[in-house]
Amino acid sequence: MLEVEFAQLTDCGTVRKDNEDYLGYVVPGTPVLARQYGWLFALADGVGGQQQGEVASRAAVESLLAGFREAAEGESPLDLLRRLVQGANTRVHETAAASGPSGAGMASTIVACLLRFDRVVIAHVGDSRCYLIRQGHARALTRDHTFASEQVRLGLLSAREAGEVPTRHVLSRSLGGDLFVSVETSEHILLAGDVLLLCSDGLHGSVEASEMAAVASRQTDLRAAAQKLVSIANERDGGDNISVQVIRIRSVERVGMYRGRPYRLR
Repeated sequence: MLEVEFAQLTDCGTVRKDNEDYLGYVVPGTPVLARQYGWLFALADGVGGQQQGEVASRAAVESLLAGFREAAEGESPLDLLRRLVQGANTRVHETAAASGPSGAGMASTIVACLLRFDRVVIAHVGDSRCYLIRQGHARALTRDHTFASEQVRLGLLSAREAGEVPTRHVLSRSLGGDLFVSVETSEHILLAGDVLLLCSDGLHGSVEASEMAAVASRQTDLRAAAQKLVSIANERDGGDNISVQVIRIRSVERVGMYRGRPYRLR
């Protein structure tokens, strides 16, 4: 069956007094629950210190985790995660409305991973990222929802230019801005030894993907790996909150799919 080990860490950075990032996870209590529902990890980065970003990120993650715990068996992981992120968007939107003037502009990013059998489903909104680290090499499984990234995809900016423009951190979509949000999802096959790394822009804005891969691959202690990555980000910048979840795949249960239902491969 699927077996994972993980560690997570969040840090205010060296400049900010408040932490607007929020992390969470759901670990299946039994092998049966692991096969029926799987493992869920989520990371959110609240937007705007004056607009209660820490409230937005916490509302988003707590909504996602609660919805996962209450989900009925049988819904596909892709549909389930998309629905849960839409629910998190609604929660942030309603929380902002209930906060009155102080909630104006309240928003959050989110990246979530649902692991089951030999696959991971990823859903994200905003610029928090998920990387797959395999055999020492990191590959981004998400794309930033920022105006600068959209301009790169349209050929209006080069990747280097996008990393230098003043608007590089301005989000093109986020949770809470509207009643509905476009959730980007993807599904990937996992192998034993793979590492999934979720992080906020406080980390990926300062630490290259190749460096993340090197730290995660060399460290057997995932807590030490997370601490090392946060320390590097603080040494180089520290101007933003820094959050990371590091998830190592110890073993997988190889399955096939028929009409949306898994069956064990021999």
